[in-house]
Amino acid sequence: MASSISTDVVPPKSLAIAMPDDPLKRDIQNPILFECAWEVANKVGGIYTVIKTKVPVTMQTYGDRYTLIGPLIYKTAPMEVETQEPTDPALVATLQSMRAQGVKCLYGRWLIEGAPRVLLFDTGSQYHRLDEWKADLWNLAGIPSPPNDHETNETIVFGYLVAWFLGEYVAHKAHTAVVAHFHEWQAGLAIPLARKRHIDVTTVFTTHATLLGRYLCAGSVDFYNNLSYFDVDHEAGKRGIYHRYCIERAAAHCADVFTTVSGITAWESEHLLKRKPDGVLPNGLNVVKFQAMHEFQNLHATSKEKINEFVRGHFYGHYDFDLENTIYMFTAGRYEYRNKGVDMFIESLARLNHRLQQSQSKTTVIAFIIMPAATNSYTIEALKGQAVMKQLRDTVTEVQARVGARLFEHAARFHGEGRTVVAPEDLLSAEDQVLLKRRIFALKRHTLPPIVTHNMADDSSDPILNQLRRVRLFNTPGDRVKVIFHPEFLNSNNPILGLDYEEFVRGCHLGVFPSYYEPWGYTPAECTVMGIPSVTTNLSGFGCFMEDSIHNPSDEGIYIIDRRTTSIDDSVNALANSMFDFVRKTRRQRINQRNRVERLSPLLDWKNLGLEYEKARMLALRRAYPDAFIGADEDNGEDVEWGFGEFPVSVQASPRLRISGLATPGDLGTLTEEMQRLETSDYRGHWSRTGEDDEDEYPFPLVMKVRSRASSVMSGASTPGGGAFKSLSEHDLQKADAALSQVNGVSTASPAA
Repeated sequence: MASSISTDVVPPKSLAIAMPDDPLKRDIQNPILFECAWEVANKVGGIYTVIKTKVPVTMQTYGDRYTLIGPLIYKTAPMEVETQEPTDPALVATLQSMRAQGVKCLYGRWLIEGAPRVLLFDTGSQYHRLDEWKADLWNLAGIPSPPNDHETNETIVFGYLVAWFLGEYVAHKAHTAVVAHFHEWQAGLAIPLARKRHIDVTTVFTTHATLLGRYLCAGSVDFYNNLSYFDVDHEAGKRGIYHRYCIERAAAHCADVFTTVSGITAWESEHLLKRKPDGVLPNGLNVVKFQAMHEFQNLHATSKEKINEFVRGHFYGHYDFDLENTIYMFTAGRYEYRNKGVDMFIESLARLNHRLQQSQSKTTVIAFIIMPAATNSYTIEALKGQAVMKQLRDTVTEVQARVGARLFEHAARFHGEGRTVVAPEDLLSAEDQVLLKRRIFALKRHTLPPIVTHNMADDSSDPILNQLRRVRLFNTPGDRVKVIFHPEFLNSNNPILGLDYEEFVRGCHLGVFPSYYEPWGYTPAECTVMGIPSVTTNLSGFGCFMEDSIHNPSDEGIYIIDRRTTSIDDSVNALANSMFDFVRKTRRQRINQRNRVERLSPLLDWKNLGLEYEKARMLALRRAYPDAFIGADEDNGEDVEWGFGEFPVSVQASPRLRISGLATPGDLGTLTEEMQRLETSDYRGHWSRTGEDDEDEYPFPLVMKVRSRASSVMSGASTPGGGAFKSLSEHDLQKADAALSQVNGVSTASPAA
């Protein structure tokens, strides 16, 4: 086993040049940014959406100084990337050197909005070095790696390739600061490698969910009430993910700046990864604002009519309810039965059904569950329903045309004498009547409408189907709540429900996402941007963010269920009550609420949330090069446009954004004050289990806390370029004392004043 990096993997010249004598040589005003993730040009999950939607705002700031790094997946890369040759001399030299040693890579433009530069590495081209790199990883960081874990093997090869690239690049680019931003543990291995190799690169690590948190919540564990008591090494080992956990923890500890996507994930990370995050970087979306408020309402009506078509076919033979008095609810996401709160959703639907029956309501609720699962095919009943309804529609269209022709002919022959009104028997021929009867009789059905649209691979043990059977939601005529489980992601080519996901969401009335473990929650965020009310919980990052950002979220169409401080039964009742209150709203009230929800979309726009990413990178540069910032104005916020801009003038009252508590984006005064404070950055999220203020909280918006790079690294290895630590001047100490006195309520005014 090799105890150090072999010279043919990382040339000695790279290590030598990566340590300049004068750390201030590097230009920190125009840094180079590399953003690294396993889902760059490789759609796997939600991080793909995060990176793809964030690209336009990042390109506005960095332009061609921004490059994304990811794995080369030959199946998708040709469709995602347009190949180009690099123009940066340092990048050209780096890639030539790596290719000369057998590394295969693809460089070009990612074919998305913004067209960023992208660099994809083929991990397979360096698998012959896997054993050597595994041994080096053990000797360097004490991280084990089992032989048969393919995902970890890919992570190790990818991490070493990225560290190799960064070492080569900063050696050639000796006078410009380089910031590398990593997402999740699959991309994070390069961080401890860069630190141990003393590569002069500034690092930011963002975790979107902890590995151990996902595994613990997937089981029947009281996660949040026992978060501070878990033996993390034991729990990770028991679940066979200790080596992955070690990589994630090493990345968190070795990064210059460590961030998460929400306050509740920050709390989780502090206990499971044993490092307090430096701040919160919420996930955003690209918000497209309509010129007129009624435009998105028209989209809702159009999409709803497409869902109506599906419902008519699915419930043929039992279609005895009024679609104009029907509410469409849905939940969607990965099939994580407990984490996504599907168990709570179904139980609440059963209670809602009972309350609607007791109140003799005429409103029908149709609840969709859109979660991919193992299936064999579509059910015959689901296909037959759409087929017979299509036949009926085609027949009616034909008869309509013939009746119209006869009516026109009769009117054209009128000469002022005879009957002006045509008898129905003259318009509808015997042949037409027989044809219509045949189509109507085909709608007869002796079974109930199915609760699932597919033949499940394991019907008897499927958790969703078993709970639907337990609560007896079988789509009977007496049920006011009908359920449709669609175990497949939506797309417009679907033969029974042919809508894209966005179309489907726009056509529904309410999204319900009562998650137990949800670090952020893109599904309710997407509903908000599309003007659809949603239900979430205070255990999701999105729920905490909205709870902190606006007063009375339920008035704005964001219903937040308490799953943290109440019992399960009380939480289920609260969800059932929220749905029942929504069902009782009039059509006018629902339209008004959709307008209110849509007006919250600027809160989730990358144009505003992208600012937090930029602040995290600047904080990383301050920690890596503190000498470069000595004497600089610490405020540095005068020329920056903080805030979310003005809400458009309309008939709707503006949502009441919070002034106290969490600094609401858009509040210029609060944001500027946050940048100036010298106290420990208080994070005002509501995820804390106690009602008392916690001075050790996580800042959002992120606060520029400047500390030495070495203080954030447990290994003690200091990356060159950090600069020598210099003590504060007397003037600095006086400013700090004055600020802290104000925080503690002590007047700093002089006696003369």
